[in-house]
Amino acid sequence: MIKARDYPQSPTKPDAPQSEKPVSPPPGTYVIQIPKDQVYRVPPPVNAKRYERLSRRKPSRSPCCCCLCWLLALLTAFVFLIGVAAAVFYFVFRPESPDYSVERLSISGFNLTSSRWVSPEFDVTVRANNPNDKIGIYYKKGSSVDVYYDSVKMATGSLPNFYQGTNNVTVFVTPLKGSAVELTSRDRTAMIGEASKGRVPFKLALRAPVKIKVGPVETWEITVKVDCDITVDNLTAAAEIGSKKCDYGVDLW
Repeated sequence: MIKARDYPQSPTKPDAPQSEKPVSPPPGTYVIQIPKDQVYRVPPPVNAKRYERLSRRKPSRSPCCCCLCWLLALLTAFVFLIGVAAAVFYFVFRPESPDYSVERLSISGFNLTSSRWVSPEFDVTVRANNPNDKIGIYYKKGSSVDVYYDSVKMATGSLPNFYQGTNNVTVFVTPLKGSAVELTSRDRTAMIGEASKGRVPFKLALRAPVKIKVGPVETWEITVKVDCDITVDNLTAAAEIGSKKCDYGVDLW
């Protein structure tokens, strides 16, 4: 029997790697293939230093934005200074509002039985009190004092021009006159009935342009407003005020 000789086995070649099949894209999409040598970094190396320099630069502001910022800053500073000045003025001078009252109302010229035309006259006694220690008041030209019955202007006049010093009370009489004022029969009847009851209502409107004096400084002209509801017991020179209610106000401009 012939024995088979054992010959050395030649090394086997490793299996060639199986190429991976490209994964097909999902339906509705597509794949773009770009050569490797055409793929670049972002930014490209040649522009890396320029990109770094530009990325460090602060964003520049437009001239309009700078102007707006300056304007807002100046406006804020102005408002702040005005507030500080007002606070200093208040704590130094301690301003108090002057007060006014109608002390007496003398009436004549009402003849309610013979004619619908009347020419009434009023002598209004006004008391003005300035309670301030360091502030004076100049009463200027252009004032007006009007008396109304309902909505009918009965008489008009003006205040005297004078200076009222500090801590001063001034009482003055202002004559008011009306000419050919027409009263309807309804107004005449109502006024006769109110006079018999001792409660004839009038409205007094006072407007006075004044200037405030603080030390050597005078302010611009402002307008003092006084509106009073007054009732008197009759329509004669001896009329007495039964009730009065006054409101005060100021127009600064």
